[in-house]
Amino acid sequence: MTVVGNIITALVALLHVYFLVLEMFLWDKPAGMKAFGQSLERAQATKVLAANQGLYNGFLAAGLVWGLVLGANDHGIKAFFLGCVIVAGVFGARTASRKILFVQALPAAVALALLLLA
Repeated sequence: MTVVGNIITALVALLHVYFLVLEMFLWDKPAGMKAFGQSLERAQATKVLAANQGLYNGFLAAGLVWGLVLGANDHGIKAFFLGCVIVAGVFGARTASRKILFVQALPAAVALALLLLA
């Protein structure tokens, strides 16, 4: 279970690096606007807010990578950051888009469950 939990944790970290890139660098580009269903005008108006949000996603990714680097038997850091991802995903699903629950919170919840069962 630990290996599978760590693999899913790594995938969650990679997802958050992807979110960072979308929100910080591609927000007002075609890929970013398509991913978030935005017009150019709205994307330009919210670009600074999105970059800030992307930075936070980068911190979540960094925390998960930190937990992975600590080793397979040290689950505390991973559990904390996976919990943060779950909370962010639930909040995002309630305030922005229900899709966030499945894209962000669910993978983190699966990873956390596997790590806690290990």
